[in-house]
Amino acid sequence: MTISGRWPPEAGWQSDAMDYAAHFHREILAFEAAARRAVGADEAPAVPSCPDWTMSDLVQHLGGVHRYVIRVLEERPTRALDPMDPVIYRLPEDREGWPVLGAAPNHGPLAEGLIDWFADGAATLESTFRSSDSSDSVWTWSTQQTVGFWLRMQVIEAAVHRWDAERATGEPGPVDPELATDAIAQTFEVMVPAGRSRNSAPRGSGERYRFSRTDGTDSWTVQFEGDDILVTDGGDPCDVEVSGTASDLMLFLWQRIPATRIDVKGDRGVLDRYFTLVPRV
Repeated sequence: MTISGRWPPEAGWQSDAMDYAAHFHREILAFEAAARRAVGADEAPAVPSCPDWTMSDLVQHLGGVHRYVIRVLEERPTRALDPMDPVIYRLPEDREGWPVLGAAPNHGPLAEGLIDWFADGAATLESTFRSSDSSDSVWTWSTQQTVGFWLRMQVIEAAVHRWDAERATGEPGPVDPELATDAIAQTFEVMVPAGRSRNSAPRGSGERYRFSRTDGTDSWTVQFEGDDILVTDGGDPCDVEVSGTASDLMLFLWQRIPATRIDVKGDRGVLDRYFTLVPRV
C-alpha cells in the first residue's frame, strides 16, 4: 500500500512552531483532573466513547501506554517490547482496587493510587521527551522510526483520552485548534495506512473525501484507489465534503463524535463507508 500527496510520511509532519511537549503537559494534567473528579464514587464512571471501559480501565490503559513508551525511549530496542512484561510498568506493591486486566469494564471504585501511578508516569514521559532529540532513531510501530513519532503520537493520544475522561465526568472541552489540525494530518499520514495494513480493509473504488476546517483555512482531500491513498489540499470535486472546527473534525476521525455534529454535503453512503475503508489501529 502507498500513500502519497501533501504530507510525506517520513518527513513532512514536524512543525518548528508547534511545541508538542507543551501540548502534552496540558493534556495530561487535564486528563488527571478529570480522573480525580471520579474518585470517591461507589463505581468508576463508564466512558461513553469507549463503551468497554470505565474510568479505571481508561486510566490504566493510558498509564500503561506511557510506561511502555518510557521503556522504549530508555532502552532503544530494535523491535517491540513484550507488553506482558510487568517490569515495564513499574507497578507499586499496593494495587488494592486497581482494575483487573482482561476483565473490562471494571466497575469498582476508582483507586486514587492508580491515578497517582498515572501522574508519575506521565510526568516521567514528559521529562523524557523534553530531554530527547526528536530526530533520534528508535523502534516504533510505524514506518516513522524516531523519538518524534512517539512524541507526536502521545500528544494526540493524550488529547483524545482527555476528551474521553472529561465526557465520562462532565462536559468535554474541545481540542486545541493547533493540535487538532496536526492530529488530522497525522490521521491521514499514519493512522489511515496503519489501519488499512493491519486489518482486512477493502480496496478503494476511487472514493474521494474532503475535510475542511471552519475555524481556519486548512483542507484535506483523501482518495482511496485500490490499496493506494492519495492526500492533497484541494482539487477535483469529491463524493462527500465534511466541514467543522478542527477539533470536531479530529474527534470525528477518531470516532468520538457522530457525523450529526459536523456539516456533511454529498453522498452520505460514501461517508458511512469511510470507517470501513479505515479500520481502527
